[in-house]
Amino acid sequence: MERRRKFEYSAFVGALIVVASPLLSFAGSETSHSGTLVAYAPSNSLSDNEEGEPLFLSLSLSMTPPSLRQTALSPAPPVKDMDITAADGAETLSLPLSLSISSSLVLAAKDMAKDTVDTDTVAIGKKPGDEPVSRESLFGDDEQPRKEASSEPAWKKLVTGWRGFSQLEIADNYSSPEHFSKAKLRTELSRTGQFNEHIKWKVSGRFDYDAAYDLSGFYPSAVRQDQRYDFFIRENYLDISAGNFDFRLGRQHVIWGEMVGLFFADVVSAKDMREFILPSFDIMRIPQWAMRAEYSRNDTHVEVLWIPVPTIDEIGKPGADFYPGPLRANASFLGEDRSGRNVGNSNYGLRVSQLVKGWDISGFYYHSLDAASTFYRVSGPTEPLVFQPRHDDIDQVGATVSKDFGSVVLKGELVYTDGRKFNVSRPTAMNGLVRQDTLDYAVGLDFNLPADTRLNLQFFQRVFFAYDRDNFSDRVENGASILLNAKLWRKLEGQALLIHSLNRSDWMFRPRLTWQFERNWRWALGADVFGGGPTGLFGRFQNNDRVYTELRYSF
Repeated sequence: MERRRKFEYSAFVGALIVVASPLLSFAGSETSHSGTLVAYAPSNSLSDNEEGEPLFLSLSLSMTPPSLRQTALSPAPPVKDMDITAADGAETLSLPLSLSISSSLVLAAKDMAKDTVDTDTVAIGKKPGDEPVSRESLFGDDEQPRKEASSEPAWKKLVTGWRGFSQLEIADNYSSPEHFSKAKLRTELSRTGQFNEHIKWKVSGRFDYDAAYDLSGFYPSAVRQDQRYDFFIRENYLDISAGNFDFRLGRQHVIWGEMVGLFFADVVSAKDMREFILPSFDIMRIPQWAMRAEYSRNDTHVEVLWIPVPTIDEIGKPGADFYPGPLRANASFLGEDRSGRNVGNSNYGLRVSQLVKGWDISGFYYHSLDAASTFYRVSGPTEPLVFQPRHDDIDQVGATVSKDFGSVVLKGELVYTDGRKFNVSRPTAMNGLVRQDTLDYAVGLDFNLPADTRLNLQFFQRVFFAYDRDNFSDRVENGASILLNAKLWRKLEGQALLIHSLNRSDWMFRPRLTWQFERNWRWALGADVFGGGPTGLFGRFQNNDRVYTELRYSF
């Protein structure tokens, strides 16, 4: 009889070990006197409390002698007790098996009490309604890591998230000699992202291909090679923010001013001048490799800029439609001298802006290798005219102001330039140039009129200091512009821009129709017409009047 009781006792203890060991290993306990299994009820049939809290099923096993057992919480009502008497009159071991159902509030109280009670708890966090996939996952000893949701493939991350546009441009010069002048496809891509909330980045590039230089032999070989195709590294920079300070490192646009149709205070940007000022400014501007630091606090903004190796204007090759050399019909030209582009001729500048009672006022100083070309005469006074484009150091001080009056916006820009040289007609002048400081300014009013109509009026002026009478320009050059933009019908928009000198007949007229026929699609039809003398800003291109069309898809 005694042997049978020992056998039953050993069998029962072995079964308990088999059942309890996974629980103890899951909880990570080394030695415990009791174990508790807690699980969510698999259905809502036991959740009858008013708050709708889930009920829990609790199964408790105890193997401690009664004299050592300390009760910290009220025991659950026993379902069945089994007493086994050890040999030699040892104290009887009680193995109570208790079953109870409790709500989440009761379990929360038990979790708070376990800090003071020497017990180990094993909890399996299965949500209501979840079905266990295996015995191991039910009892928590499934040691395989939980698989995360399948992430997006790497190739898809690389090809998505890009923005940009693709634009087809076709133009025909109808002035004598008439010729097919452009069949260009531009495609630009850009993408932004961030490493964290303080470090962000941008990458972008553009590819241009002009089939007109393959389809037509009108232009010289050098022009065709220069303008057939281009790859532009656009903005590629790293942004770092630190409190009131922001830093931008890399190739970037730095825009300090923007008037309609012409450039005044936008002195930092290099420009692609191979189509004069006809493309939109965002296409014309060439980013600079720069380091820029900005400080902002309240209504004050301070900007410090350094450009180690400056980028300069693209002017094309002699024989192109809009090559900017002087006296193009009577002169020849050498290749552009770009040797000044080095760290020794770094550009640098400072700009301070302040918002005062709605007036946005800024002032700046900028030292640079002039992005615009100066045409040095390299031939003798009695020899045929030969020029070479070069770049000189200049210093510029300027200011901008703007004020929104509701339906009218006032803008003004002013720039004083020191160190720039200008061509003169005097044969004895060294290099055919005279150094003259200038003051340029422009004032504009932008009106928002009824029926989705916009009217912009501008007056601009250039003043030469220490004026040389052999200059091709007057001492004071005046000009004006008018831009009218209106919605003609639903998605059809009309625009006309006229820029005219007030000193002489020198002008440019640009009518344009735009049809936004789909959300991301735009079609345009327009013309560029020039008039004036051969030395005028616009008149020198009077034989390049053209009509054009554009088709653009943005994404």
